[in-house]
Amino acid sequence: MRLLSNRRWIAVCLLMTCMFEWGRSEPLHAEGKRISTESLFDLGRVGEVAISPDGSQLAYLVTRYDLGENSSRTELHLANLARTMEGKVAEGKANAFGSPSKPLVDDHILLGPTKGLNSIGWAVRPEATLLIYIAPGEGENKDPQAWSIDPKSEAKKQLTQVAGGISNLKVSPTANALAFTIDVKLDATVQELYADLPKADARIIDSLMYRHWNAWHDFAYSHVHVASWNDDGTVGEAKDLMAGLKADCPLPPMGGSEQFNFSPDGKELALTIKLVNNPAESTDSSIFLVPAVGGQLQNITPGMVGYDTEPIYSADGKWIAFHSMKRPGFEADRNRIMLYERAQGKIRELTEGLDQTTHNARWSHDSTHLYFDSEYAGTQQAYEIQVQSGRVKQRTTGQFDFHVQAAHPKTDAFIVTQQSMLRPNELALVTQSDGNVTISTINEKFFADKELPTIDERWVRASDGKQIQNWVILPPDFDPTKRYPLLVYCQGGPQGQVGQFFSYRWNFHLMASKGYVVLAVNRRGLPGFGQQWNDQISKDWGGQAMKDILAATDSMLTEPYIDSKRVGAVGASFGGYTVYWLMGNAESRFQAMIAHCGVFNLESMYGSTEELFFVNYDLGGPYWSSQSTQASYDAFSPHRFIGNWKTPLLVIHGEKDFRVPVTQGIEAFTAAQVQGVPSRFLYFPEEGHWVTKPQNGVLWNRVFFDWLDRHLTAKP
Repeated sequence: MRLLSNRRWIAVCLLMTCMFEWGRSEPLHAEGKRISTESLFDLGRVGEVAISPDGSQLAYLVTRYDLGENSSRTELHLANLARTMEGKVAEGKANAFGSPSKPLVDDHILLGPTKGLNSIGWAVRPEATLLIYIAPGEGENKDPQAWSIDPKSEAKKQLTQVAGGISNLKVSPTANALAFTIDVKLDATVQELYADLPKADARIIDSLMYRHWNAWHDFAYSHVHVASWNDDGTVGEAKDLMAGLKADCPLPPMGGSEQFNFSPDGKELALTIKLVNNPAESTDSSIFLVPAVGGQLQNITPGMVGYDTEPIYSADGKWIAFHSMKRPGFEADRNRIMLYERAQGKIRELTEGLDQTTHNARWSHDSTHLYFDSEYAGTQQAYEIQVQSGRVKQRTTGQFDFHVQAAHPKTDAFIVTQQSMLRPNELALVTQSDGNVTISTINEKFFADKELPTIDERWVRASDGKQIQNWVILPPDFDPTKRYPLLVYCQGGPQGQVGQFFSYRWNFHLMASKGYVVLAVNRRGLPGFGQQWNDQISKDWGGQAMKDILAATDSMLTEPYIDSKRVGAVGASFGGYTVYWLMGNAESRFQAMIAHCGVFNLESMYGSTEELFFVNYDLGGPYWSSQSTQASYDAFSPHRFIGNWKTPLLVIHGEKDFRVPVTQGIEAFTAAQVQGVPSRFLYFPEEGHWVTKPQNGVLWNRVFFDWLDRHLTAKP
């Protein structure tokens, strides 16, 4: 379920007059040697990447924000990868991809329903080697369409004119066809069922999944289509490869173009489809093969009842690799890499014996190994695994989160994004010879004069004797002779590692720059420490994981530089649940609390969330299913302990959060108000589980820090 992780939230606040009375009067842009809420939106955010077929050029997207306009601009950049490969720029130095690249395409778009520049790829055509991408169409049809651009002449051409637009554009390896997704309407609206009631405003709902994450079912399904790309440059009529299926590819709402791929000869596609009778209660997605010209779908993973996703063909065409989870209904199971041998139709696990979960598998150019990334001890590292032997080699090191993006088509190098708690993603080249990483410089100028916090690793003994890893983030001017307020960060997920992420709301760098010491606990239930550690959160939400957080907090409170009278706990999603739980079970440890989109009442959560497979697995099923299950709900539901609530509480929630419905936040705020607990509710009527609009993000941060400053910065 990834209660926190995986992202979308949108904003406006309740009691606006009161909010601005309490809020700060900061301008939309603030300068200084420390990062600020506003300056986070000065950072360029790295998007998709694509290496040219000859390996000489790297195309990538960078999104930049305009706070005043509440909008963004996405740029398509082109960089000289050959120069870096030849070693003409020293590894690890600034300007690693050569001189600053020129944006080939930019398109000013509003954040919201409009899809902007995305889905970049390369095509070797008779006329030229072209870049393809999606951008709004010209003329009357402004819907997202396929475009091409010649990097040499910079000549652009619109390739499609699809009503309603397209998503997830890919070009076949032979460059004679395009694949993309189109939303196909298959369900009837009330007005279509009852034509004589055109003004009726209602939905008739016969099954679950009528809403998902942040959107209501729109009566349509995302289907993969293929269209010929002719020698004269025209694009033929698109063929629906999933005609008539009431199913989606990619899987909503997080899936992208990684969930379908062409075979090397362009004659076949492998698709990720969840084709089950009970989608709200099942994680059983499958890998289907289908001819590029259309035809019968072939399920190659029958009997595999967990998530099977992201099929990708080897360059020699012998294999299809894909990710797979074994246990049904468990979305945080160990993600394995499976190999489907096309000639024999046999499947085997390549990662057998590896006690880690895998992501973003990519084939090497010679089909002998794959690259992937995986959580490891509070970081995310990149690895390679040999097809024949299954031997795994770690290819990156350091206190970073690396995510594999693309393999070089001619060598054993590959592109990753690299981020830390101190800096957002940059592009990096991982070389075969020594594993060194060469870094791009998209945000180098921004950080050139910034004062940076310090990140320390800390290990604490848990109540059961095991060791808990913690990250401690210290302010830029940290002085151990002084006393600082402490923020205990409670991770969401519930199975989502506290790695080296750079968030634009839950930003440890920003929190430390505001003068707080931050404690981020890799409690029970998080990946990166073995599957057993990861599994220990399920059916034990209020158990050992909470004890881990309290043990880590108590350990920090022994430090002379921590003021034990100025301690706060903050978190979102399952982290919000954690905050509500601690409100009633942490005694007097905390003086301020903030819960974003948190689970407050387990019983009402079960009856109002959408992906029931999550609560069925993690909570043990419906609360009415057995006496033992009901007892577990009673023991772990925060609403059972509101009689102990005393700590000032800020509740944040979005109306369009269907994963953790807004009523959870409303219930918590009501309980606090009735109990006489100092409390406030920041309500976003147009946001879901994440906050996505720039000014909403700034507002979120201002209210967040205003609440903390009011309750934690005044010295006793």
